[in-house]
Amino acid sequence: MKTMFLVLLSVTACVFALPLELGSPFTENMVLQRESTIPVWGWAAPNSKICVIAAGKKETTMSSGDGSWKLKLDALPVGGPYRFEVVAGEEKITYSNVLVGDVWICSGQSNMQMGYDQMIGNKQILAGAKGRPIRCMNVKRDVSFTPNLRCKGTWSTDPVSSAVALTFSYHLQKNLDVPVGIILTCWGSSSIEGWMSKDMIRELPHFDQIMKEFEQNDTERVRSLIKTRDQGETWPLKDNIFLRTRPNLLYNAMMHPLIPYAVRGIVWYQGEANANTVDGMLQYGPSLQAWCKNLRKIWQRDDLHLLVVMLPGFGKWLPDNQSVTDPTTHSWAWMRESQLKILNLPHTGVANTVDLGDANNIHPRDKEPIGRRLALLAIPEANRTGMVQGPTMKSVTIKPGKVVIAFGNAEGLATTDSKPVRGFWVAGKDRQWKAVEGRIDGKTVILDCGSITPVVIRYAFCAVPDVNLVNAAMIPALPFRTDKDIL
Repeated sequence: MKTMFLVLLSVTACVFALPLELGSPFTENMVLQRESTIPVWGWAAPNSKICVIAAGKKETTMSSGDGSWKLKLDALPVGGPYRFEVVAGEEKITYSNVLVGDVWICSGQSNMQMGYDQMIGNKQILAGAKGRPIRCMNVKRDVSFTPNLRCKGTWSTDPVSSAVALTFSYHLQKNLDVPVGIILTCWGSSSIEGWMSKDMIRELPHFDQIMKEFEQNDTERVRSLIKTRDQGETWPLKDNIFLRTRPNLLYNAMMHPLIPYAVRGIVWYQGEANANTVDGMLQYGPSLQAWCKNLRKIWQRDDLHLLVVMLPGFGKWLPDNQSVTDPTTHSWAWMRESQLKILNLPHTGVANTVDLGDANNIHPRDKEPIGRRLALLAIPEANRTGMVQGPTMKSVTIKPGKVVIAFGNAEGLATTDSKPVRGFWVAGKDRQWKAVEGRIDGKTVILDCGSITPVVIRYAFCAVPDVNLVNAAMIPALPFRTDKDIL
């Protein structure tokens, strides 16, 4: 009996003697967030003493009965490379090439995933980024029914594969002169609902309906595909697209394992998959705000920044007889309006792209200006000036034959080509829209409407805006419309 007890005790010890392991974002070459407490977590043998030492800071804790543990390091000095060490009994994990700076998660769908090979100016950006303290963790694309504790990916000193993330990190590091870390977690064709935690069904009725339909119609197929993946098979393209367009699965596999890694914020380039209908685009505004609030709640960070890339010009789906500058067509103008609603929340920004894009290509090559504008939004000192956002409509005064529009963020208001302001459309009571040019007067734009008595105004509200209005920072004016009562 005694022998059996010892055997059982030995077996139990083997089962529960978990090897020391850190959370997935902690690898060699990582970047830790400056000016912030740093959560560190992982697994070890149950009831073990855990000691974490980094850049002269030291904290200890005990692992729980299931082996999990978590602690917080005080803010570390900017720079590096530093030694990062975790000790549990006789086990030790040591990293020697750790930096401290600003960390951003770059997420979204294919335009965030798009590589830099096709980007205009990629050679100059690559040359400029070479040798700078910029690191990237590329999260392997995966799906899961439930929130994963782990994901696959390691920090690397190689250039960031995403064109937007590369230009963003380059301009950010150049301006801040601190190390920059990018966690790239993105997947083409994915909707915002794919990156939502399941508990958001209580906040968004449409997401609740999507999840019910998913659970009723797609569960078995997803389960089968996950099983084939676990057996070492790769998904055919058809199944791959199916998986990445399901709700909740990407959040579980590619976002949840990163929480609560200390980051400055999230850069979000997504929306194309939600832009198939006007209703879908209108829903995106409340969805984006609810998603931001939910992530802040899960991260326990009210100041988690969210920087959104506005969808640029695109008009391939329009019939041949419709102009890409017509403000009445079905276009991404509605999505841009919804994306701008994120500015109702603090610690948010929108990289304006109304002057960018390609009417015939949903994956435009002009990514460099996007990264540069995102970096301006991410620089605290620049952000305090307000000039990182484009000129923003403050008020509209309508007079017979004339409209006066006052702008905020309008220091140095000008046109890029020294020509009259383009991109404005006005309509009278008959709702017949007419393009009109404007002239700059200080921080206002005056539209001379001739015989039209304007009732409503739209600016840059079309598939591919033809615009030239910028401020001194060369950021284009934000699109707007005054006819909020109609579609």
